[in-house]
Amino acid sequence: MKKIVFATNNEHKLKEVSHYLKNLYEVISLNALGFYEDIPEPYDTLEENALTKSQTIFDRYQIDCFSDDTGLEVEALNGAPGVYSARYAGEGCSFKDNVEKMLREMQGQENRKARFRTVVSLILNGEKYFFEGIVNGRITEKESGTDGFGYDPIFIPDGYDISFAEMDLNEKNKISHRGRAMAKLVDFLKTID
Repeated sequence: MKKIVFATNNEHKLKEVSHYLKNLYEVISLNALGFYEDIPEPYDTLEENALTKSQTIFDRYQIDCFSDDTGLEVEALNGAPGVYSARYAGEGCSFKDNVEKMLREMQGQENRKARFRTVVSLILNGEKYFFEGIVNGRITEKESGTDGFGYDPIFIPDGYDISFAEMDLNEKNKISHRGRAMAKLVDFLKTID
């Protein structure tokens, strides 16, 4: 089976996406590759940050790879935190810190519309490709659920009455932003095999 690197050190993401490619590719993590550095994400767009991660790994190892960058875009906050979602509460913050800051920022807000947007950057045989996934929803007033990670306990996707953190992984992956971007990636990879 062909190998492809997922340029992430986030075990949650690795678990979430590995099953998408299980019949096409063996997904290698950065840890398995022996790469333990943090890859900076200095750019203002999800596309540029995703590309810098996959490009770094491709340049170093000359192996096909993909990476993603995801942002939570909240309408009442003019699209914030967006590209800064992972460090919304500051450098070195935890998921919990980010969630608590978001709940404080949204206190008293009537407009709770938000969306998750993921961009996957793929470098395959030296060529670059991008795939986007979006899920619309709303920010809750309090946390609910224990599964998932990041903002999952305070995000309810449109058409549902439970948060991402209350869904099992299969249910979440069918509708999530990352799931939608990964589905496009998988469809693309199937066409070139």
